[in-house]
Amino acid sequence: MVRTVARNRSRFPRQSQLGGTAQTYDWQWHGQSLTVTYETVGEGDPVLLLPAFSTVSNRAELKDLAAGLAPQFQITALDWPGFGESDRPPLDYGPALYTQFLQDFVTATFETSIAIVAAGHAAGYALNLAAHQPAICAKLALVVPTWRGPLAVMGAPPTVRSGVKELVRTPLLGQALYGLNTHPAFLKWMYRRHVFVDEQRLTPDYIQQRHQSTQQPGARYAPAAFVTGGLDPMPSREAFLQSLESLTCPVMVVVAEQAPPASKAEMEAMVELPDVQSIRLPGTLGQAEEYGEAVAEKVRPFLASVAL
Repeated sequence: MVRTVARNRSRFPRQSQLGGTAQTYDWQWHGQSLTVTYETVGEGDPVLLLPAFSTVSNRAELKDLAAGLAPQFQITALDWPGFGESDRPPLDYGPALYTQFLQDFVTATFETSIAIVAAGHAAGYALNLAAHQPAICAKLALVVPTWRGPLAVMGAPPTVRSGVKELVRTPLLGQALYGLNTHPAFLKWMYRRHVFVDEQRLTPDYIQQRHQSTQQPGARYAPAAFVTGGLDPMPSREAFLQSLESLTCPVMVVVAEQAPPASKAEMEAMVELPDVQSIRLPGTLGQAEEYGEAVAEKVRPFLASVAL
């Protein structure tokens, strides 16, 4: 069961993205106040949906997945700090911030243990939560789980990635670089290469919506951290797998059949673990959005198999 933890006190109205009730959660990080947006829809045992980190990360990406689960579960989906409709202050975003945020949000928001469905990079943070606080997480479904940011996957050394991150944080040049990285033409190219299989979904209206989500005040700080590997939740594949093996709750991994080779290799290593359930579905890194209905259909029996 979800309990209301904060009223919407932001001067910017929060809009429903999933057909539910949009609310806000006020959080403190090192003296900085942040208002985080989340949304609840449906009734039943509680399930937390965590969107993948990306330049355009937004809970709206999980609309179809939420719709497929809401008839049977109470779904809560959030916008991570620094993304979506949540506040985007110029913080040094990193694993410590998101690890602590997720722990605080779950503790404040839910009255019982929950199931978590986490996409992309969010998988590592959900895994950390389940490993260190097993009483909180009853089940864990990881949809196209990843743990390395784009520049790290491309082989850029840490010094280069750190330099790019700091460059994007600078007032003028940084904003210009971010503008190039979020130009509609570049976003469409990115989606075609790594995110969607069906290019027909990339209509001008869709790309424009995604572009608008990147243009909020302070929007560049958290995405810059993600792209450069500054949000990587694990230091290595071995650490990810060891954490996965340590879990006491049931785990399912959803593998995207058209995922890039480097990312798919990580998923294949996960599903080889003896106690990990797995399914394979069409899609690439945006599978949770593009094939949300199919993911919901396959994940739903797993979530319902044992009472929370």
